[in-house]
Amino acid sequence: MTSELSAEAEEVLDEIEEKNVDFLRLQFTDILGTIKNVSITADQAEKAFTEGIYFDGSSINGFVRIQESDMRLDPDPSTFAVLPWREDVEGGSSARLICDVINTSTGEPFEGDPRRVLKNAVDRAEEMGFEVNAAPEPEFFLFKEDEDGNATTEFGDKGGYFDLAPKDLASDVRRDIIYGLEKMGFDIEASHHEVAQGQHEINFTYDDALTTADNVATFRSVVRAIAAQHDLHATFMPKPVPKINGSGMHTHMSLFKDGENAFYDEDGQFGLSDTAQSYIAGILDHAPAIAAVTNPTVNSYKRLVPGYEAPVYVAWSDRNRSALIRKPAARTPAAARVEARFPDPSCNPYLAFAALIHAGLDGIERDLDCQDPIRENIYEFDEAKREEYGIGTLPENLGEAIEELENDEVISSALGDHVYENFVEAKTQEHKEYLVSVSEWEIEQYLEKF
Repeated sequence: MTSELSAEAEEVLDEIEEKNVDFLRLQFTDILGTIKNVSITADQAEKAFTEGIYFDGSSINGFVRIQESDMRLDPDPSTFAVLPWREDVEGGSSARLICDVINTSTGEPFEGDPRRVLKNAVDRAEEMGFEVNAAPEPEFFLFKEDEDGNATTEFGDKGGYFDLAPKDLASDVRRDIIYGLEKMGFDIEASHHEVAQGQHEINFTYDDALTTADNVATFRSVVRAIAAQHDLHATFMPKPVPKINGSGMHTHMSLFKDGENAFYDEDGQFGLSDTAQSYIAGILDHAPAIAAVTNPTVNSYKRLVPGYEAPVYVAWSDRNRSALIRKPAARTPAAARVEARFPDPSCNPYLAFAALIHAGLDGIERDLDCQDPIRENIYEFDEAKREEYGIGTLPENLGEAIEELENDEVISSALGDHVYENFVEAKTQEHKEYLVSVSEWEIEQYLEKF
């Protein structure tokens, strides 16, 4: 249905002309978090804003059946950004717009669109009077490519935590990634080499939950594209190399109400309000089911094992990093927040944030009491001591996580029927395929022995 051009869309059209943009990538994500795009020429931009762009939804994993295939992309003008690695390609530039997916048979937002799922979570928070802010810390590895341009697991550098050149040979790559992100409107707070060789982290400032999820999807694309320009392969796989630290995506969250941080209470224990503590309690209560969404691959559970600084214990702390949830130090009341340490960067950020938000809001609605924080190093606890403290663990594998999701009405409802059913079907199949595969480790261990 044709609509009038908004003032924001008019500004984008002006910017397209000013920046000599000749192609637009209309982006969205499938249920598993893979970025999809439909490319159009810049002269189709006005039509995209007023009428939308139609595509075949049956070709997208988990969207719709062949008889329901016509779907529409409605670009969000606030997400316009020129792609820094596509500037001045043959005299022009390319830009991207993130889109909402519309069901053409009803004219309503498509319930299988992960961005819609997060919007529903944000709407629920708004109904309770809250604005949700989030700030993730996605980690990634940079590996060398072979002579044919294929990815290897050979580290791009030999650096360690916070190292500088010459050990951190990838510092120039991080610099170029940061420049690219800044050109796309990111406000970068810090970057550094992580614990493992070839592992890196770039932090950008917090924003509202939807903008932040958009930024995570963009971040992964920018990192991969600019790394490739340096003949390196960037991966957000949680555990690409055995027996070293994996990559996480620690996610900081806070709620604001009437312009004030609802998580801060000067007189509250640890400087946290009752609202914040109930939010923490909600996430802890639903953590096993949330893991299916925030840690959605077979490989995710190779990271979530004791001994590699991975958060597997369902507890929270106001001071140490061995717990699932941490209350970071905050310099100002506005910075009071909680940090979920278990998500990893293979997740669909829209679904992951939605699951965390619904869990936290459920804790607030039920007025859950937060258990006492664990101030000792849980990594050093034996099983008896964990039982004494009432500390549970996350699922040990994807199959267990899916079972937890199936038994958790709050988190399954958070995804909506369409996404939940297709997500569970896809992930159940992934786990089954993993169970019948035979690894190199098994071959090395058993082939000659038996």
